[in-house]
Amino acid sequence: MNEKQSLTTSLIVVISGAFVLTYLFPNLQSELALFYGGGYANGYFPGVSTGQWYRILTVALTHAGWLHLAFNMLALWTIGTPVEQYLGKVRYAVLFISSLIGASLASLYFGPQNIYAVGASGAIYGLFGALFVIGRKSGANYQNISGIILINLLMTFVIPGIDWRAHVGGLITGALIAYPLTLRRRT
Repeated sequence: MNEKQSLTTSLIVVISGAFVLTYLFPNLQSELALFYGGGYANGYFPGVSTGQWYRILTVALTHAGWLHLAFNMLALWTIGTPVEQYLGKVRYAVLFISSLIGASLASLYFGPQNIYAVGASGAIYGLFGALFVIGRKSGANYQNISGIILINLLMTFVIPGIDWRAHVGGLITGALIAYPLTLRRRT
């Protein structure tokens, strides 16, 4: 039996591999992290404001440490696997990337301009939003999903240093993108 590797597993491998590279080459982290950039009294720091739009996507390849990476990859595996199985690889990829972009834009627009943001959790929150939509549309007990989302959002606002803007932006984007993606279940 020849099974193809899931996109969720591939994402975990790529994100974890990129983290190892940023761990080995610390300057790479600052090149990939989400940062608005701009001028400061001590110098000029490049970022999205200076045309480095790739940071909107590469932020998912960076993490604040091993524990941050482990929790994000566990969440990605747990939530991403059923969402991918329901949507299929192509629609799942559209959902993940759209959620990542929505999270990054929310972080950039509503967040402070002089702080780096790291992690894949904005895209993962997009998967939470999609899971809610899928659960509701398929007749599952979406109240349980709502409880999990609520607990995770509470942690976002209680634990200092977490970019709640990215989490909320990803959650909203994921839910909005999931509606058209679930109009017809994959065959």
